[in-house]
Amino acid sequence: MKMLLNKSDIKDFQTDGVVVLRGIFKDWIDLLNKGADFHLSNPSKSALIHKHEGSSGEFIEDFCNWERIKEYKDFVESSPLGSIAGQLMKSKSVQFFHDHFFYKEASSGVATPWHQDMPYYCVSGLQTVSFWIPLESRAQKVSLKCASGSHNLPKEIRPTSWADNESFYNDNDAFMNMPNLDNGDFDIKQWATEPGDVIAFNFKTVHGANANMLPGTSKTLSFRLVGDDVVYRKRPGRTSPNFPDIGQENGERLREDWFPTIWRK
Repeated sequence: MKMLLNKSDIKDFQTDGVVVLRGIFKDWIDLLNKGADFHLSNPSKSALIHKHEGSSGEFIEDFCNWERIKEYKDFVESSPLGSIAGQLMKSKSVQFFHDHFFYKEASSGVATPWHQDMPYYCVSGLQTVSFWIPLESRAQKVSLKCASGSHNLPKEIRPTSWADNESFYNDNDAFMNMPNLDNGDFDIKQWATEPGDVIAFNFKTVHGANANMLPGTSKTLSFRLVGDDVVYRKRPGRTSPNFPDIGQENGERLREDWFPTIWRK
């Protein structure tokens, strides 16, 4: 297997729950931009639009479009995405979980609040990775920010609806409140990025992003993947993205016809 990463990249990902990889997808950015432009003109029926009162711009997000958008499918199946994920997760196999598209208009005023992805998902396990891929140059202050080491918290963070901050599920005892991220307990990682860079983080890493108050628009793609130890977990309510007809039981490996294995060691 060709090593696309160095040992320090893998160590940082395992220790901090997040790592920045410079230029690793630079040869794929034109393809992803083409797909994202098509996506913006052809969102799915389940696309979400957020707008902050008093701001002119919108924040659009959309899930699970990789099979209908050729450029995304080509990237998932033909790029080194799976191999890189396997190396970071120290997994012998990699399943593709889902994709997520973000579009923030100029002066949208809508921040991505601090949150943890795992509680919103129908999976459990340690070998997980999300690739956050900005499609244009991103200043540090509007880039992704991650709380280093937060993937090791003793419980999952209580998931809430971003629209009204209400709890996503009724089972509050299974979750903990968001820790204080401003008291110095966590090193907040945030990097300026260029097209081709990727920030890779564990599903349990607490992360967020500031509102885009700059004059330009931003497009970001996230691709989520899982490794050997990840299994289906039934949540006490809808998940995001939601898979209501998945037909699986707790502890089962994710079904291959929905979540294909894209790489094996």
